[in-house]
Amino acid sequence: MEFDLVVIGAGPGGYTAAIKAAQLGMKTAIIEKEKNLGGTCLNVGCIPSKALLTSSELYHEAMHGFKSHGIKADGLSIDVEAMMKRKDGVIRKMARGIDYLMNKNGIEHVNGTGRILSAGVVEVSQVKSKLVLKTKRILIATGSSVSGLSFLDFDGEKVLSSDHAISLRQAPESMIVVGGGAIGLELGSVWARLGTKVTVVEFLPRIAAIFDEDITQALQKLLQKQGLKFHLGTGVESAEKTKNGINLT
Repeated sequence: MEFDLVVIGAGPGGYTAAIKAAQLGMKTAIIEKEKNLGGTCLNVGCIPSKALLTSSELYHEAMHGFKSHGIKADGLSIDVEAMMKRKDGVIRKMARGIDYLMNKNGIEHVNGTGRILSAGVVEVSQVKSKLVLKTKRILIATGSSVSGLSFLDFDGEKVLSSDHAISLRQAPESMIVVGGGAIGLELGSVWARLGTKVTVVEFLPRIAAIFDEDITQALQKLLQKQGLKFHLGTGVESAEKTKNGINLT
C-alpha cells in the first residue's frame, strides 16, 4: 500500500492533519493503536472529564443549591454506573463523528501500532499480522502517556492514573490527588461533588500555576466550598500500601 502521507497517531493533531492533507489531494493513511480515533483528548482526557464534570455538577447543585430555590430533593442519590454509561456514550458519538470525517475525506484508517522502518516505510503491527505501508511523507503525532511516581506504580485499584479515575464504578471514600494542575483539579472536583473526601497535594505554592494568581485564588476558594482540601508547597516523598489504601509521606 502506497501513500503520499502516513500519520502515526489519531489524536486531535493527527486526525486534523490527515483531513487537511486529504483535502489538499494527498493520498493519506492514519495509524491508531486504540479502538477509537480521537486520542487521549476524546477517549480518556478532555471529553470524558467534561462529561463527568457536567453530571457531577448537576448532582451537586441538586444536593446543595435547589433548597434555596424552594425545590425539595429528598432522597436524592447518584448512580455512578449510569453516569459512566452516559460518559461512554458521549465518547462513542464523537468517535463516530471522526470516523465519518475519515471516510468522507477518503483517509485509510489502519488499526495497529506503527513503527518507522525507514524514511518511507512504516510497519503496522496488528493483532494477528503485520502490514507495511510505503509513503512519501510521515507525520508523527503519537502524543504522550501518563507519568506516575517512580516509587508508586499504577495498579488501577488503589493507585490510579487519570485514565483510571474517569472510569471508577463507585465514589471512593477518600482520594489524594497528587498534582494541582487542570487534570487533577477536574477529576478531584468530580469525585468531591459525589461525596469523596478529596485532598490535593501540590508541590508549587498554588494550584493551576500556569494561570494568573488572582484566578487561581478564586478557583481554590470555589473548590474548597465543594469540599476539596489542599496541601500546597508540598511534595510526596514516599508511599506505603496498606490493607485499606495508601499512606503518603
